[in-house]
Amino acid sequence: MNTVFEISTKNYGDDLLVIKKTLSHMETLVGSSNGYTLSEPSSKFGWTFFKLSFKPNLQNGIEEKFADMLNKYQLNNQSQKFTQFMTDYFKSKGCNIKIKIFD
Repeated sequence: MNTVFEISTKNYGDDLLVIKKTLSHMETLVGSSNGYTLSEPSSKFGWTFFKLSFKPNLQNGIEEKFADMLNKYQLNNQSQKFTQFMTDYFKSKGCNIKIKIFD
């Protein structure tokens, strides 16, 4: 099953570049390729929204590689931990976005 995030940003061009670079680096770290897809963006009220879908091979690789960091989050379930980890990871790379898990 693919995990899908809704990404919100006020600086689409710059944040998209950071997201792509970060995910490319993650793919290299976990030995994956083509592990995610991005939807077409839409804009409202100065924000740009798009969906980021993780394929299982990339998500599982990230969860295994960063298991110690994921386990430090005091959240109820693995999807919440993964969402918070990815939010923090992107922010550490200079990406000022908001992430919401999309059901």
